[in-house]
Amino acid sequence: MSSSWTFKQNKVFEDALAKYDKDTPDRWQNVARAVGDGKSVEDVMKHFAKLQNDVEEPALKEMVRYYRELENRAGGGSSSNNAKGGSSRGGSSEQPRPWYLKTQ
Repeated sequence: MSSSWTFKQNKVFEDALAKYDKDTPDRWQNVARAVGDGKSVEDVMKHFAKLQNDVEEPALKEMVRYYRELENRAGGGSSSNNAKGGSSRGGSSEQPRPWYLKTQ
């Protein structure tokens, strides 16, 4: 099993992923064969999982940051009862809850 990937191997890997989509029978065998250089099916599957994580993790962090910013703009900061699930009804000192936090 080979763990380091060259620029050329990455490029061939990306091209193979485009050629052999998720519905292709024996996708990972085809990708490993295309990459060559001793890369196994396990190697290409692990590489794909790592790349997926590298893409998804920053996107998730950005989504959390975005929703926190929306919440703060709407007055539902983290110290607010509303952000912790408090009622939006009641005294006038309570801040309105953002639409995505309102219960139905």
